[in-house]
Amino acid sequence: MDALVVKNLKKSYKTFELKDVSFSIPQGYIMGFIGENGAGKTTTIKSMLNVINKDSGEITILGKDIDQEEIEIKKDLGYISGDSFYPKKRLKEVTAIYQTFFNTWDEAVYKNYLKRFNLDDNKRIDELSKGMKMKYELSLAMSHHAKLLVLDEPTSGLDPVVRDELLEIFQTIVENEETSVLFSTHITSDLEKCADYITFIQDGKIIDSATKDDFVEKYYVVNGEKEVLPTLKDQLVGYRENAFGFNGLIEVSKFKKSYPIKHAKPSLDDIMIYYAEGKKNNA
Repeated sequence: MDALVVKNLKKSYKTFELKDVSFSIPQGYIMGFIGENGAGKTTTIKSMLNVINKDSGEITILGKDIDQEEIEIKKDLGYISGDSFYPKKRLKEVTAIYQTFFNTWDEAVYKNYLKRFNLDDNKRIDELSKGMKMKYELSLAMSHHAKLLVLDEPTSGLDPVVRDELLEIFQTIVENEETSVLFSTHITSDLEKCADYITFIQDGKIIDSATKDDFVEKYYVVNGEKEVLPTLKDQLVGYRENAFGFNGLIEVSKFKKSYPIKHAKPSLDDIMIYYAEGKKNNA
């Protein structure tokens, strides 16, 4: 069973539109949801969770329709964004409120996470560092055995050591808890380490959704001399010119060995960057 299925999701504003957004996450995997700021990641997440009203589309979470069984679905969800809630409340006070919404609350698991993360539940939320707030949110989500974690820019603003620790935790959760993760971020280096699947959105439209390896292997980063660019630029996803020539991105299916350019495997960053450059090139 897929943990999440988003089908033909549409949401329109005056200056932005989600255009038939579709993707799915197999149970027990981490999907990286990538795109530049303003691409539609948060709008997609809020629409699929009914935080904002979608215009149309079908959302199935853990085999249930969000429009028909929203309350039951949200008992099995954990949403983590790093935003502070009740900043002046002590952790134990927030927890006491939070746990009343979940009949699957497991106090032993919660205490274990507090110990594991060295969290003092007598502290106030605003006394925690950003990294510790994230660990607290994660503790809450996993203490009611959430089967789908939705992470909206969870590592933004964290130092590399804390980010790396959280990535290891996410991977452990998937392995040991049979939990699935939708990890929305623009820090693609995090996804290089932990994601199984990648969904890429640009201007409200899904460019691709595939396993991470399949996604990356569809492209080459290329570089060559300036004289070559005029004959190749229509084949490129996007490119940048420099003093020595140009760099760009091309689909493997369009690449020919006879092209007088060098090629290599791209990173997720390369793919995002050159898709953004493609918009500028075609403007």
